Amino acid sequence: MSHPELLILGVLRALAEVAMLFLLGQGLLALLAGSRRHDNTIYRLFLIVTAPVLKIVRKITPPQVIDRHLPFVAFALLFWCWIGLAYLKKIYCDANLLQCF
Repeated sequence: MSHPELLILGVLRALAEVAMLFLLGQGLLALLAGSRRHDNTIYRLFLIVTAPVLKIVRKITPPQVIDRHLPFVAFALLFWCWIGLAYLKKIYCDANLLQCF
C-alpha cells in the first residue's frame, strides 16, 4: 500500500462513526426503555462498548460537567473529530493528487 496515512485516517474516522452510533443507540434505547433500561441486555452491551469513550471524555472535560451530560459531550466531541478527520483526509488527498471522495 502506497498511502498508509490514508488508511489510518479512514480507520480513525470509522472508529469515531461506530462510537457515535453506539452512543446514539444507547440514548435512543434509554428513551424507549425508561427506568427499566438497566435490565435490558442490549443497553448493557451499549454501556460496555461506550465505556472507554466516556472514560476518555471524563478525563479531558472539567469537573463541572456532570456525569449525566457526559454522553452528550462525548457525542459532540466525536462528531467534531469525525469532521476534522474528513477535512484531514481531503487535505491529504489534494496534496497527493488522489481522488478519495
